[in-house]
Amino acid sequence: MSVAAPSEAPAAKRPTVRFAFSHPAHAIALGFGIGLSPWAPGTAGTLWAWLSFAALQAWLPVAAIGWLLLASLVVGWWACSVTARHMNLADPGNIVWDEIVSFWLVLWLLMPAGLGTQVAAFVLFRFFDAAKPGPVGWADRLFHGHGWRGGLGVLLDDLVAALCTLLAIAAWRFAWRFI
Repeated sequence: MSVAAPSEAPAAKRPTVRFAFSHPAHAIALGFGIGLSPWAPGTAGTLWAWLSFAALQAWLPVAAIGWLLLASLVVGWWACSVTARHMNLADPGNIVWDEIVSFWLVLWLLMPAGLGTQVAAFVLFRFFDAAKPGPVGWADRLFHGHGWRGGLGVLLDDLVAALCTLLAIAAWRFAWRFI
């Protein structure tokens, strides 16, 4: 009979619909099922953020969306920490709450913006989130593991990607004035 050493971690779980809705943290972190997408869950989560932000904007004043963002960050930190631990991965690709709340932040700060600016924001955010250049890569490596650090690590690189997106759009708008 073979006994696994205590330092060996169990194999990582691939999330299923059952897993996604077995715990409130899983449902939130997996974007209420959007993170189960077999194709580019981060992109699917960002698209869902864009669509859901349009609905939020229709129903809530700007200040209320700001408070919702703040609450979503706190709740998301908890949800991402719990879900990453249950999946036994530091930053599972199926966790999309980080994309959702970060892209909400981008849209909240950009609006009102035309469709072209929103598309540019989407493309830039996906680039920064996927390629992880410079500060985004640094933020991605900063916090890993389980507990509070793990959940913060899941959220932080996407928040930095959001910041880079906003800076790129601001630089573009500034430069456009001189062209």
